[in-house]
Amino acid sequence: MPRELKANPNVVEMEYAVRGPIPQRAAELRREGRRIIPCNIGNPQALGQAPLTFPRQVMALLEQPDRLGLERRRAEAGAEGAYPLDAVDRAAEMLARLETGLGAYTESAGPAFVREAVAAFIDRRDRGGEDFVPADPDSIFITDGASEAVKRVLEILIAGPEDGVMIPIPQYPLYSAVIRRCGGRQVGYYPDEDRGWTLEREELDRAWEEAVAAGTRLKAIVVINPGNPTGAVLPESSVREVIDFAEEHDLVVIADEVYQDNTYGRPFVSFARVLGRRPVPLCSLHSVSKGFFGECGRRGGYLEVRNPPALAGTRTTFGELLIKQASVSLCSNTAGQAMVELMVRPPAPGDPSHERFAAERDHVLGELAAKAGRLKEAFAEMEGVSCPGEIGAMYLFPRLGVLPEGTGDFEYCLRLLEETGLCTVNGAGFGQAPGTHHLRIAFLPPSELLEEVLPHWVEMHRSYLAAGHKVRG
Repeated sequence: MPRELKANPNVVEMEYAVRGPIPQRAAELRREGRRIIPCNIGNPQALGQAPLTFPRQVMALLEQPDRLGLERRRAEAGAEGAYPLDAVDRAAEMLARLETGLGAYTESAGPAFVREAVAAFIDRRDRGGEDFVPADPDSIFITDGASEAVKRVLEILIAGPEDGVMIPIPQYPLYSAVIRRCGGRQVGYYPDEDRGWTLEREELDRAWEEAVAAGTRLKAIVVINPGNPTGAVLPESSVREVIDFAEEHDLVVIADEVYQDNTYGRPFVSFARVLGRRPVPLCSLHSVSKGFFGECGRRGGYLEVRNPPALAGTRTTFGELLIKQASVSLCSNTAGQAMVELMVRPPAPGDPSHERFAAERDHVLGELAAKAGRLKEAFAEMEGVSCPGEIGAMYLFPRLGVLPEGTGDFEYCLRLLEETGLCTVNGAGFGQAPGTHHLRIAFLPPSELLEEVLPHWVEMHRSYLAAGHKVRG
């Protein structure tokens, strides 16, 4: 009989509601033959979003480079169904720069040409801002998705149990889980739901003062823009306020910007653009999983660092520690690295693939916006349900303002799953203001499936409230 071992309590206490009890129940129902609609996670291709053609063509040639000559001849001959010449050229260029193909390790930070492409993308996005500072490829790190970048940064910053990180509430539970795993303290600040999840300086000051009074040594502030789970898109004034706050209190800003393409016509303003030449440390994240690419399984992302903080008690720099962390795993996966390059360097106007690429991009983003609007229409039919703010990211976070006495959002989401097959996440899994109840739903299912299931949700809501004495939350 093996002896019992004491597990790391920080790992034992981690929670991640996105794959928590409700999704676990959904998996049981699926095994029983029930149809489940997985709206608990931003996983577009799992709900039928088609991959973009150009990136997949390039990836196919990267995986099977012996097809390059054949596809080039077919493209030049105008053969039916041939890959366009720019896809063939891009694959050949990438293979030449990788030198050893996708099957070999790369530099721990990621291939130089990918980091250079990321830097050029950031410059195109941010040029024209105050005191524009070009991105430095040597301060860019290619990672296995943005989640891996979050883990690396927080592992460096959290040095002891008094170290704290400010995170928005509600928040993507990756942050609370990693802070717990690293043994640090989570310090929540609350965007104003009634004003569309806007950020107020007074709330940042409140959270800071309470944390310091509790003996917390604050190291960083996390901002998710556009928001997850709220979908809120921060205006430039809010971005500037966070930078002012971080500069005043000597904090690292962690800007989670993986939904920067999911703003549906509203402007996205990056933290790097607003930061300019100010000396505030900034770690910005992006990913191929979101936007209109939806390549979650590729696990590709990047981390850009500006004004890296000096580290006490060591001559090692912040960047060197990031390289050391990456080198433990040797490098991020090469397919993800390639997809990052394709995300930040899409077909340009005039290229053979540009017109199709732009049409596919616009279709995906248009469909997402339309589905979010349809969900909001359904919420208007549900007593006590409100969903303030504009649409951003891939989620809506409606407030369940009326529920039967003795129940909460967990019970509501479980009933919703059992009766309709819709798998959502209850608001408590993300954190929420005391006394309130919410759920998060990813607006990713096909439109026809939404039209089929929404009337059942409206009816389930009506019967759920009728089952007991209603109380407001």
